[in-house]
Parts: sequence; C-alpha cells; structure tokens
Amino acid sequence: MGRICQTDSMRKNYNYTRRKLYLPEYGRHIQEMVDSLLTIEDRNERTRQAKAVIAVMGNLNPLLRDTADFTHKLWDHLFIMSDFKLDVDSPYPLPTRKDIMVSPHKMPYTQSNIPYKHYGKYVGRMLRKLGEEQNREAVSRAVDNIARYMRAKSYEYNQEHPNNEVIIKDIKQMADFAIEIDEVALNNLRSDYKQHFSSHQSQGKNNNGKKAQKNGKSQRQQMQKGRTKGTQRHNTAK
Repeated sequence: MGRICQTDSMRKNYNYTRRKLYLPEYGRHIQEMVDSLLTIEDRNERTRQAKAVIAVMGNLNPLLRDTADFTHKLWDHLFIMSDFKLDVDSPYPLPTRKDIMVSPHKMPYTQSNIPYKHYGKYVGRMLRKLGEEQNREAVSRAVDNIARYMRAKSYEYNQEHPNNEVIIKDIKQMADFAIEIDEVALNNLRSDYKQHFSSHQSQGKNNNGKKAQKNGKSQRQQMQKGRTKGTQRHNTAK
C-alpha cells in the first residue's frame, strides 16, 4: 500500500498535470511565491512580501538587478505572473494587459514569382530595364555580359552547356520582347564559352606534365650524386 500511495503522489507532481506557467524562465517556485501573494489579505504585508519576491527574482540575474530598467521589468513580470490580479504599492505605474500583451505587427515580405530560378530574379529586372535604354551599343554590351552569366548559371544548374536557342528565347521573354538581340554575336559567344573551359583544362594538363618532368629530373640528379659519393668513398678506402 505504501508503494501504491508513493507512485500516486509522484504522478500528481508531474508538470503536465499542473497549470501552464505565465513566464517559464522564472520557474515554478517563483510562480508559487506569486500565487501565495494573492492569498495575503493585508495590503502592507502583501507589498512587503512582493518586494521580497522581486529580490528573489533579481537574484537570477545579479549583474542587472541594480539597474532601473531591469527593476521596472521585474515588477512588470510580477504582475504578469499574477495575471494582473496583484494589488500592491508598486514604485512604477501599474501595467495593463493591453500594454504588455500587444501582438507584434506582421512584417510585409515581398512575394514574387521567379519563372527562371536558376538565373535569379535580378537578371529579369536588368533585362526589363534595358528595354528603356536608348543607346543600342550599351544594350548590346549589357546583353552580352548577361548572356555569359546566364550560360554559367545554366551550366551550374544542368551540368551541361546550354543551347543557344534556349538562351535567346529566355532573354526575349524576360525582357518582354522590348530589346533587340544580336543572335550572331551570341552564337560566337557560345564557342568562346566552350573554348574557355577547354583551354583551361589543357593548361592544367601541361602544367601537370611539366611538374612530373621536373620531379623525374630531380630524382635522377639525386641518384647520380649518391653514386658519385659512393665511388669517392671507395677510392679513399683503397
């Protein structure tokens, strides 16, 4: 019977069976102290005990308890934990539920549809701005640079070189068909784009071959030095 009564009392002490805390960071013992303040009938005694509870709350952060703003915050937390039912002489204005329990304003986030996510949203903005530009040479240079960027991003996304027709089609659609495109220049740009990678790879191979030759020569020179030193020692021994 003793074991059964002990297990029943332990089950009753679980936190999920208790009421929800208003400020969980202070713990349940501080909440029980605040609840005991509501049972005190004498106002002066209730105020004295409230100051003692404030001192205990301040001990949780001893470095900040002497500042004016922090003590004001502690008194506000005391009234919050009492559900604004505590009637004491506070050194600060009594807060109300409307002043403290104010819901924050929603942040207005820009929701925009990006039809070509692998290019990004700024590529379409730049192309639409180019439709307002009157200088054709500046527009052609800008389109050339944007096309290079689009090819690089398309290669990173698809792991293959993009088709020239797809790039031209995407540029026209993102620009709302407001700019003129030199398709011949974009065709030449595609070959330059491929040659850039091939030349880079060939340079890497040549550099690796040169390094291997240098390492082979250094090993041969070290072997020859060892042989000459061995023959010199043999001659001096004779």
